[in-house]
Amino acid sequence: MEYKKTKIKQLLTSFSASQKVVVNGWVRTKRESKNVVFIAINDGSGLTNLQIVADPEKFGEEIIRSITTGTCLSVKGTLVESYGKGQKIELLAENITIFGTADPDEYPLQPKKHSLEFLREIAHLRPRTNTFSAIYRVRHAMIFAVHRFFHERGFINIHTPIITASDAEGAGEMFRVSTLSLKDPPIKEDGSIDFSKDFFNRETNLTVSGQLEAELGALALSEVYTFGPTFRAENSNTTRHIAEFWMIEPEMAFYDLNDNMDLAEEFLKYLIQYALDHCGEDMEFLEKRAADEELTKKKEERSEMSLREGLRFVIDKDFERITYTEAIDILINSKPNKKKQFQFLVERWGTDLQSEHERYLVEKHFKKPVMLTDYPKDIKAFYMRQNDDGRTVRAMDILFPGIGEIVGGSQREERLDYLKQRMKEMEVGEEGLWWYLETRKFGTAPHSGFGLGFERFLQFLTGMNNIRDVIAFPRTPGNAEF
Repeated sequence: MEYKKTKIKQLLTSFSASQKVVVNGWVRTKRESKNVVFIAINDGSGLTNLQIVADPEKFGEEIIRSITTGTCLSVKGTLVESYGKGQKIELLAENITIFGTADPDEYPLQPKKHSLEFLREIAHLRPRTNTFSAIYRVRHAMIFAVHRFFHERGFINIHTPIITASDAEGAGEMFRVSTLSLKDPPIKEDGSIDFSKDFFNRETNLTVSGQLEAELGALALSEVYTFGPTFRAENSNTTRHIAEFWMIEPEMAFYDLNDNMDLAEEFLKYLIQYALDHCGEDMEFLEKRAADEELTKKKEERSEMSLREGLRFVIDKDFERITYTEAIDILINSKPNKKKQFQFLVERWGTDLQSEHERYLVEKHFKKPVMLTDYPKDIKAFYMRQNDDGRTVRAMDILFPGIGEIVGGSQREERLDYLKQRMKEMEVGEEGLWWYLETRKFGTAPHSGFGLGFERFLQFLTGMNNIRDVIAFPRTPGNAEF
């Protein structure tokens, strides 16, 4: 009978006794007795290991001694039902090939609990742990679900530039892209660097957003989305900031703000439901991990909901929709504000809301996800459509429990005169965005869009407290090791 190479997850979900298989993977543990050796291996296809049963006399002392935690094996054998606790099958080894050994004195991943901080230092090996293999599988499932959601609704995926000459957010915290010599750059008469001598004949940076280019696509293809890497040179060492992250940014022609909010709510619920339906084993593991982590916190800092309860909190409720002005009134009159329990007190209209304010609205006041609309124009970007009151714009943010803002979006300003005036007020140069302005000259249309930070969403979905733990190789100030 032919031996078939099979993934471990497939064997554990669908198997037959006496099946001949070849299994490849990395050793998690090894237990020895006089007459038998038990080797647990994992190939990354799922959380559960497959137990290999080997006869030490058949394979010899040298082979058995070489098999330690971290060793990579290929095992040929026959599946049998297992009488061991917690496993349905095991593999009786007939042939073992060692692809790569792992010196037990040097291999840093041993069968014990390691801190997340330590695992970040060995990001090249942390995917072999249960926590990170689960996170990466969930991340993959969410990438697939994002594309599936938009594909099912007729959206067109476009790849927007990673290298750009425009700053969509106006924050100025961008990574420069240049081929000029650092030691001897060309200098103008006024002493500034002459970027006309650079590769692109101008100053360029890594993008902070694909939105502006996605808008161009929407004004021809109606409904588009971009899903790509974005970069922010913000010197911030918090659990919510990384310098390289992925953004999902749909842009839709003929959508007003309400259409935009409808789509965003549907999208978030779709992703969460997909994770619950298709990542059961990994989500169950991550929920237990999150619950164990909560026990290490002070009582007043613990979440009132389990991971799964937090997810159901989102998908089982209609999102509350209120204006920024209504939210400010609620916050000003709230008990924690009156008793000065907020770190940042809310005293007047125009205040930029902090995470503690957003979480209060979601977790305490409304007890459901909240969509805030119609923000003061002075705290929002130049491209948002201005309201008739002259002081607010058609912006919308979505607030989630535990994390605060998770989506930001708006109806875009489609009127050329209003857009140009707003750019002038905010000192955004027209010259570099002439192409953006021209779409308002040639067949302009109402349109809207939003952005979802993929890693921020994954933090909420997986219960991980630090954004550095939901991306394979986090880029943070002073850290680009891998």
